Amino acid sequence: MNEKKKVIYVDDEEINVMLFEINFSVNFEVYTALNGIEGLELLDKHPDVKVVISDMKMPEMSGLEFVTKAKEKYPEKKFYILTGFEITKEIKNALKSGLIHKYFRKPFNMLEIEKAINEH
Repeated sequence: MNEKKKVIYVDDEEINVMLFEINFSVNFEVYTALNGIEGLELLDKHPDVKVVISDMKMPEMSGLEFVTKAKEKYPEKKFYILTGFEITKEIKNALKSGLIHKYFRKPFNMLEIEKAINEH
């Protein structure tokens, strides 16, 4: 049997973390963090994770700040931002520079995210 693909999801809102886990743990091995620091720790603990999805708006460290730090250490991983807001200039620049692979809108579209995870 194929091993489940692993994904890290970072979001400061516990309800979003719970929903993500419920929706995606059927097909994927999901690791979750409630902030960027926990997200960085998870990356160190699970180096075989290929896909990282982070909420954009979080206290202390924004999604893009988290991704910037994580990408320096793990440039081979694919990073995605999830946002409940319109695409910002920051997100556009992150896409252009290749910092993030893509961004998703909240409420998230399961099929869109599943497709992205399965590409890696």
